[in-house]
Amino acid sequence: IHTVGENLYSCGDCGKSFTKSSALRIHHRIHTGEKPYSCGDCGKSFTTTYLLKRHSAIHTAEKPYRCDDCGKSFRHNYDLRYHRRIHT
Repeated sequence: IHTVGENLYSCGDCGKSFTKSSALRIHHRIHTGEKPYSCGDCGKSFTTTYLLKRHSAIHTAEKPYRCDDCGKSFRHNYDLRYHRRIHT
């Protein structure tokens, strides 16, 4: 019987363990250098669709994350969170 959160999938290269085979597959790309997801605008490649999607925002003018204090807008939520520190 496996306990919740038990790591069942181990990397043969570095020994790091994961609970999901998909996480191991993505991790393994660190060792292989595989970057299967390419940007259609500039050709830059990424290891995950998340990273590709985050990158793709640089090719648009879209900045949906707006600071309520000063009105400055950002492409990514994490940039807005970092920016908000200047107001505290």
